[in-house]
Amino acid sequence: MAPLLRLYNTLSRAKEPFAPIDPGNVRMYACGPTVYDAAHIGNARPIIVFDLLFRLLRRLYGEAHVTYVRNVTDVDDKINARAAERGISIRTLTDETLAAFHADLRALGVLMPDDVNRPGGRAVFIEPRATDHIREMVEMAERLVAAGHAYVAEDHVLFDVPSMPEYGTLSKRPLDEMEAGARVDVAPYKRSALDFVLWKPSKPGEPAWPSPCGIAAPGRPGWHIECSAMSWKHLGETFDIHAGGIDLVFPHHENEVAQSRCCFGTPVMAHVWLHNGFLQVEGEKMSKSLGNFVTLREVLADWPGEVVRLAMLRTHYRQPIDWTLRGLEEAGRTLERWYAAVGDAAPAADLPGPVREALLDDLNTPAALSELHRLDDPGALKAGAGAMGLLQTTRSAREQAAVAAAGLDVAVVERLIAERGAARSAKNWAESDRLRDALAALGVTVKDNKDGTTSWTATP
Repeated sequence: MAPLLRLYNTLSRAKEPFAPIDPGNVRMYACGPTVYDAAHIGNARPIIVFDLLFRLLRRLYGEAHVTYVRNVTDVDDKINARAAERGISIRTLTDETLAAFHADLRALGVLMPDDVNRPGGRAVFIEPRATDHIREMVEMAERLVAAGHAYVAEDHVLFDVPSMPEYGTLSKRPLDEMEAGARVDVAPYKRSALDFVLWKPSKPGEPAWPSPCGIAAPGRPGWHIECSAMSWKHLGETFDIHAGGIDLVFPHHENEVAQSRCCFGTPVMAHVWLHNGFLQVEGEKMSKSLGNFVTLREVLADWPGEVVRLAMLRTHYRQPIDWTLRGLEEAGRTLERWYAAVGDAAPAADLPGPVREALLDDLNTPAALSELHRLDDPGALKAGAGAMGLLQTTRSAREQAAVAAAGLDVAVVERLIAERGAARSAKNWAESDRLRDALAALGVTVKDNKDGTTSWTATP
């Protein structure tokens, strides 16, 4: 029996014991990127947080018994506009942007489908693209119209929000208040100001597919129905966990719930809804107008991905995070200390109890990191940090980057360090100093640790 995991459920606004529908196939969906431009640092937060949850679930229920779906939105107004602006095809833009995003994720130590899916086995990590699921979106739109929860107007298919009295349950927004607060300039073909688009006609030059419900004009899906269709295709009508940023609760996730529940007649779409908090930069909301808009690629140009990952995990995922240079520097120093402490130790077989208990408590990463700092067993430290996607290499990521930049021959450096270690053991201090100077001439700084080991860093 898996240890008790507790997660904060946005649907109930409470921390609850996690009980999967089927422990043999725990199913999780996370809203992924819209691939039209370089991802910003805020986009990295849900990716890192829910990667950690995926790792934890695999540890609890078995690697073959957790299915993770993280979608890619590759049809969107912003995508159309950016492709037209650059004079390239939409597919060229989305393929190029997605490839760059994948490179960034690998730098962050995020698990990818190729890392966990086994040849010939069932895929446990799926990254569906919206444009590969148009058939499911068309079918959902037609089902909703047939059930009286959607209607056709001026070549659009729209969800009839008042047809679902429970609308607003996830975001805790009363229907009458939402109607009163709706914009005045509502499209004339809408029955209610809150009704949202399931399908719309395509403009010249935009992607287009045969429309549902007998509409003659070709069209394309609305944003919200994409996730409902992809989760249905890969996880079923009801599944365990739906995750995303707090900014998606309304209207995106609220609309997903409405579509899916009304289409399939289910009491819930997902049993647990997880949302990570906002990110600000140096105490201010990230904004291009403020000049503090930071892309993930820009951060990774200056900092190893593992440092970025640790800096993210130092704040609990539900809390707002203040992204600062100081936080990155502290994360970098922590990793250097940990790599020096673990050396070449093999990870312990079991996750240290206090670290495990912290992660089981709604992914309490600040508490888990505090427990890691208390560990004096190198194997336990490596196991605990490894469960969080940290200490995945034999040398710190920063050190590796510096070695590459400096063009060092690692074998030569390690031979000189070994010779210096032998000289120190023989109390041949003159030879030890000579070797230290030789290493310094190569751009290598050595540090003799209290436990008798020697760590080193390189400066490009």
